Amino acid sequence: MNSTQQSSETAPDHTGQSDPSTPMLYVVATPIGHLHDISQRALEVLRSAQEILCEDTRTSNVLLRHYGIQAKLSALHDYNETQKTTAILQKLEAGQTLALISDAGTPLISDPGYILVAAARAAGFTVRAVPGPCALIAALSICGLPCERFCFEGFLPANNKGRRDKLTALQDEPRTLVFYESTHRIIEMLADVVTVFGADRRISVVKEITKHFENAFTGPASEIAGKIASDSNLQRGEFVVVIQGAPEKSDAEVEARRAFAILSESMSKSQAAKLAAKLTGVSRRVIYAGVED
Repeated sequence: MNSTQQSSETAPDHTGQSDPSTPMLYVVATPIGHLHDISQRALEVLRSAQEILCEDTRTSNVLLRHYGIQAKLSALHDYNETQKTTAILQKLEAGQTLALISDAGTPLISDPGYILVAAARAAGFTVRAVPGPCALIAALSICGLPCERFCFEGFLPANNKGRRDKLTALQDEPRTLVFYESTHRIIEMLADVVTVFGADRRISVVKEITKHFENAFTGPASEIAGKIASDSNLQRGEFVVVIQGAPEKSDAEVEARRAFAILSESMSKSQAAKLAAKLTGVSRRVIYAGVED
């Protein structure tokens, strides 16, 4: 065997083709709006899969019909994933190749699929990604806020107290925060963002990514919240909300505020701040500033 032959035979396969005799679960990203945002490899996998698992067969049929793909579709969503996983694993055991898609974007990212993927891997089956559109990554790429470090929090709790409590727990997070939100709660969510993070914290609201009415607004939280609240047309669609992270705090500041919080449970705030300052060397002014923020 010459060196050219050896190189060719040992080189990794980048064509997206797999041994058809090997049972496989593909996790396939699909468009989040524009139907042309799908990879050639994704189309090949969907055409070759013996069954496609999807959230809503009606939604997925729109995409498949557009590309002339005739495939067996089965619904896999939050309400039946646990019950259906065993039967799906049996299909993999029988040698089938399956594809998992969501209504839009990358499966498992605030969408069903985690239970199935975890079970398939635990059972020893091969699970492969067919990467593509993802709303949170798309929003980060165009929002104009720092994106080298970020924290994805998905959807916030639907009830007011749960949403505020979650935001409050994240107000000192230094990484950029990313959330999904629906048209029904975007106004309330942005109002809570202003209350918790402050009027001047920079945020971005990105709506209807890749769709006809795509738009992105970046600026101080109060300005963006007001802009969305004042225009009913801007309140429609699916949203990604990006919040710039809090300024990094020194270890001493973090420790001082932690001490203050604990001491405040058993003494006045003034006494707690004085003692926390004495213990950590951080001024009371800095400790109070953290409380007021």
